[in-house]
Amino acid sequence: MSSRRVAIVGATGVVGTTMLEILTSRGFPISELRLMASSRSAGRVVPTKWGDATVEDLATADPAGIDVALFSAGGGRSKEYAPQFAAAGAVVIDNSSAFRMDDAVPLVVADVNDHAAADHQGIIANPNCTTMTVMMAAGPLHKAAGLERMIATSYQSVSGSGQTGMDVLAHEIEVLGKDRELLAGGGWSEPGSDVYSRPIGFNVLPHAGNFTEQGYTDEEWKLVNETRKILEAPEILVEPTCVRVPVMVGHGIAATMFFSRRLDVAEATSILANAPGAKVWGDDKVPTPLDSAGIDDALIGRIRPTLGEPGGISLWTVADNLRRGAALNAVQIAELLT
Repeated sequence: MSSRRVAIVGATGVVGTTMLEILTSRGFPISELRLMASSRSAGRVVPTKWGDATVEDLATADPAGIDVALFSAGGGRSKEYAPQFAAAGAVVIDNSSAFRMDDAVPLVVADVNDHAAADHQGIIANPNCTTMTVMMAAGPLHKAAGLERMIATSYQSVSGSGQTGMDVLAHEIEVLGKDRELLAGGGWSEPGSDVYSRPIGFNVLPHAGNFTEQGYTDEEWKLVNETRKILEAPEILVEPTCVRVPVMVGHGIAATMFFSRRLDVAEATSILANAPGAKVWGDDKVPTPLDSAGIDDALIGRIRPTLGEPGGISLWTVADNLRRGAALNAVQIAELLT
């Protein structure tokens, strides 16, 4: 791979710092590294493998000369600045939802639809971290048997809301955990956090994202629309429910899938065991978010036949939403371009 001039936009956030870590660990060929963030972080000096980098203010940074820009700065900033970076000659790999459903922008999951990355016009979109997790299982199975229907329930960690979500969980566990009797019998008091619509500490919240049409959240619609776009199959039926759980890192998905032909457990397990970026675990040790934290592979387990309607497959998959679900995929897309 030839060396590239790389920028990380949103470099001081949880995904941005993970991007830097992955660029380093994978030995991505960088001739120049620039870090950009909001004015609050501008001026901070970050030691890197390529020397100390001073964080630039995104609002005033000059994108000239950048080959690859990894964006994780939120949808608003992506809409404002990504086209400017692309016009200056950079390929933007954007982690927000700003361009995912734009017909002119490829939506890429590395090892699932790599070919789509070549058809870009300066911007490539990273899928939502929940979609990414289920694609590590659904993608290989779809290629083999043609996915027609999927029922998917997510169990999403608070780091999907950034550092703020992680801080809220730590705070609420401390506050609510002071009296276990109140948690068991009622009478607990609101912990005083406003990131989520209900408390997340010691709780499960069937509300991830913002409510939109037909009573579904935008997180749930992402599962529907992004699945169809990535797999290039607009007819796939997806029934989604997204749930926030009191976990720091790691999104899990319980999925039931039906295909254009019957698929048994032996074949499905063989397909997934040979799929890049995935690791199958047997029922002797079921994979959990704690197991997925800090690693690149999506972990897949509980592979079993459907009961009510035979011929399908039910499974569980979990992945580090900051790495596999965001930063790693962005870097892998950049590797496809070199």
